[in-house]
Amino acid sequence: MPSSFPWHRLNCFTELRSPWLTLLGERWQDDQGQILDYWRVEKADSIIILPRYQQALLLPKPQFRPGLNQVTWDFPGGRWPEQTPIGNVIPQILQRELGLEAENIAALIPINHQGWPVNSSFSNQKLYGYLADIHPETEISLHHLGGRYPLTPTGLQDLLTILVCLQCRALLLDWWTTQGSSQAD
Repeated sequence: MPSSFPWHRLNCFTELRSPWLTLLGERWQDDQGQILDYWRVEKADSIIILPRYQQALLLPKPQFRPGLNQVTWDFPGGRWPEQTPIGNVIPQILQRELGLEAENIAALIPINHQGWPVNSSFSNQKLYGYLADIHPETEISLHHLGGRYPLTPTGLQDLLTILVCLQCRALLLDWWTTQGSSQAD
């Protein structure tokens, strides 16, 4: 139940800016009158793309993730700079990660129309997901391709076995339960 006495930001005692993020140290007064210090990050929103090609989902080759100190499988994705049209960002991501050109994309279908908060107590960042239908006659470069998973319950289960990224998993499961399962053989 929402409080009738909202939190109030008293001040910002630290601000560190970089091209990738802004780190803020802030002092807040909560709804009980307590003074609390919070650290939070401001970042550009993220986009994750599920590339659908000939009744399968494609993954780029696994990449090293410094935050985990390991190589992981992920769907193509990246940052969505403010005021950049989504129609410009997604082709850039798909070109970088799968070697696809803009003309290879038959359709872009939003998975979530409003961004999902990634970590609402620590960050302002939102996650947006899109399904990118790739023209079926497109030749996929083996140089970029890491995996191809059929749109079947077994293919989905195999894909979930290798995906460790919670954001990738959430978008995949949301899409599958609302739209994708109707395409299973």
